[in-house]
Amino acid sequence: MAGSTGNGKPKRLALISSKGTLDWAYPPFILASAAAAMDWEVAIFFTFYGLPLLKKELDAKVSPLGNPAMPMKMPFGSEGFQNINWPMPNILMANIPGFESAATGLMKKMFKNKGVASVEELRDACVEMDVRLIGCQMTMDVFGFTKEEFIDEAEIAGAAAFLAYAAEAEVNLFI
Repeated sequence: MAGSTGNGKPKRLALISSKGTLDWAYPPFILASAAAAMDWEVAIFFTFYGLPLLKKELDAKVSPLGNPAMPMKMPFGSEGFQNINWPMPNILMANIPGFESAATGLMKKMFKNKGVASVEELRDACVEMDVRLIGCQMTMDVFGFTKEEFIDEAEIAGAAAFLAYAAEAEVNLFI
């Protein structure tokens, strides 16, 4: 059985999500939903800038400044221009007014056109498959978040509680 460790207990995945930009929002939810679909137990610990991914209203954006590997091969409209590589340093792109919004819109459109679920849809799938979504209590306190800002399914716990879960996991990943 794909989700079993061999001793009858389900496999476990423990993920730490520490970044909240759109491109970094996908990996924890994709990995968690895939593992849950394989009958694994899954928990994601959202800490630091990953914590806003638990907010009721998601507002994740693309940030070229924090991602030097971001390709500038984006679909810019007409067929002939879609595969042109526009070489621009990230520091320059980050200073162009409206670039973050444009890049976010382009990425969302590109993912939709390729049939990739939105971050919201992936998070909803995780909720439906009983993935534990754990918000870091210390991060909440430091950044001034309240439990009411997060989806109802979010748990709030400290690092020790997550570590107790992770200690029993076959796979632990930091994203």
